[in-house]
Amino acid sequence: MNKTKQLRSLIDSGKPGFIMEAHNGLSAKIVEEAGFKGIWASGLSISAALGVRDNNEASWTQVLEVLEFMSDATSIPILLDGDTGYGNFNNARRLVKKLEQRGIAGVCIEDKQFPKMNSFINGQLQPLADIEEFCGKIKAMKDTQTDDDFVVVARVEAFITGRGLDEALRRAEAYRKAGADAVLIHSKRPDIMEIEAFMKEWAGRLPVVIVPTKYYLTPTAKFRDLGISLVIWANHNLRSSIEAMKQVSRTIYRAESLVQVEGEVATLEEVFRLQGAEELEAAERQYLPSSKSNSNHEGI
Repeated sequence: MNKTKQLRSLIDSGKPGFIMEAHNGLSAKIVEEAGFKGIWASGLSISAALGVRDNNEASWTQVLEVLEFMSDATSIPILLDGDTGYGNFNNARRLVKKLEQRGIAGVCIEDKQFPKMNSFINGQLQPLADIEEFCGKIKAMKDTQTDDDFVVVARVEAFITGRGLDEALRRAEAYRKAGADAVLIHSKRPDIMEIEAFMKEWAGRLPVVIVPTKYYLTPTAKFRDLGISLVIWANHNLRSSIEAMKQVSRTIYRAESLVQVEGEVATLEEVFRLQGAEELEAAERQYLPSSKSNSNHEGI
């Protein structure tokens, strides 16, 4: 099954699917090996890994370059956190074209204005996109895709900006009519109150995606009870890697030695395995003259 069909099946399965954040080829491969059936290419995580803010400071072509490595390294579908689509309808439809070329299974766009700001930074002050304009963007993206299974998710930021349930429902319904394949309902509350209220009124009109970063104490069984289609664990690989790198760097700096950390980090052999070193060695034996293949490893 190709990647777009995999993602479509995950969303339409009738029970919650779970996808995990990754931000480069290595983390994407780790997510797949952990057993996840899909990857969330987080805008926050990709921008942070590049050392810039989650304010569209990384260009969309730079994000595409990261996605290409992620896609090449894995066989499971990737759903891109596509911010606002990186501009107007024309930018968004060109994005879809380029994502399909790289084997990306879907994209989620949020109804805020370009350049966006992360939802958890002064969310109540962030202006939302005009509904009609955002619907035009969705329509342009759906009209552009060549693979019928490519997924466009419309992310509703009404709760984030303090506009309440009625506005969330009004926007979600408009995006459904515009052709979105699913809606992502975002909330920054520490409980699931807003999500629960939305699901009750929404009544299954379209699959619903959630990101429980702030309401992480909610039991997963609750997501099943509400009829959630897709749950995104949105940034924990990035956050865990930051903490690990901080600790290792500080320890080595203070000790001026590797003794205290060598047993706590991945072996070089594990790095080589994740890079696919064995496949290259096998390919060299198949495609290179034996003398050439042997000489390539003399200096290692």
